[in-house]
Amino acid sequence: MTAGRSAPALAVVGATGAVGSVLLRIVSQRADVWGAIRLIASPRSAGRRSAVRGEETEVLALTEDAFDGLGKGDVAVFLTPEHVSARWAPVVTARGSTVVDASPAFRTDPGVPLVVPEINPQAALLRPHGIVAGPDPVTLSMIVAVGALHSAYGLTDLQLSTYQAASGAGRAGTEALRRQLSLVTGAELGEQPGDVRRAVGADPGPFPAPLALNVVPWTGGPDQDGWSAEELRIRAETRKVLGLDTLPVSVTCVRVPVITGHSMTVRARFRDEISRAGAHEVLATAPGVVLVDDPAAGEFPTPADAAGTDPAWVGRVRRSLDDPRALEFFVCADNLRTGAALNTAQIAELLAAEQASG
Repeated sequence: MTAGRSAPALAVVGATGAVGSVLLRIVSQRADVWGAIRLIASPRSAGRRSAVRGEETEVLALTEDAFDGLGKGDVAVFLTPEHVSARWAPVVTARGSTVVDASPAFRTDPGVPLVVPEINPQAALLRPHGIVAGPDPVTLSMIVAVGALHSAYGLTDLQLSTYQAASGAGRAGTEALRRQLSLVTGAELGEQPGDVRRAVGADPGPFPAPLALNVVPWTGGPDQDGWSAEELRIRAETRKVLGLDTLPVSVTCVRVPVITGHSMTVRARFRDEISRAGAHEVLATAPGVVLVDDPAAGEFPTPADAAGTDPAWVGRVRRSLDDPRALEFFVCADNLRTGAALNTAQIAELLAAEQASG
């Protein structure tokens, strides 16, 4: 901080959720960035104590009083469902503070920048409504790698298939998968249709079908012409972050029986011809990317590798057999850390640095 300028305050809304818990661990590793930190959650979590920067801090109930004292230069991060962010973010901005929102509430608003600090940090400085949004965790899992390749070769087309972890549906998703795994492990499963469904029972939790020993080719609510809302959201977010408003993007979202770590297969086509060696050179030096790509030696990324780490892990890089301008690769990232908490913390730090520079 510059002399005479105090560190900004940080309010963490949704501090007791799965992503909130990860964000508190990240913030605790960056103790010099923030002044006071207040933790806010739903009334049912009020009074609990959570550790941040080595201290047990009481959690406040989400009310207008919880934001008392916040003002110009201070930041509130929202790790909450969409309807909560939509209701409470304007309360914060009315006090002169800035909101960093990880929900879908403001991502498509043309007056709200959608920011990934490794790609478009300057966008955070232009926020007429006092709100900065972060993309969906699935978008964040691949966008840094894709963005680096776009800068080098000029992206013209993108096709994605996702393999999304149960924790992408929150604590309820993780608990449902663990319960289902216990049920199917204790059942005698043959090869008859419906065996897994019968073992899991009538309640698959937040998923539209049993997830244990299964994959579910649907995430999010229905939208139009057979597309899910999440598939169209990833398409729109990718275009907005990269500044490519007409980029062809096709997405198929699939839920898989993994606790933590979203994965994706990516086929990206570029303006210029691309080689595997050239792609390796770009990805090996891209901020926020780890390249692990020697399949013959058993070296490729998996969700188990990515869990608990910051970068997106990229491997299985190869030029398309039928198109010298197309590249195919596999990418994994921790959906709670890389896909939500880390990006939110990094955006907030950009705003703190702006405050420090005056």
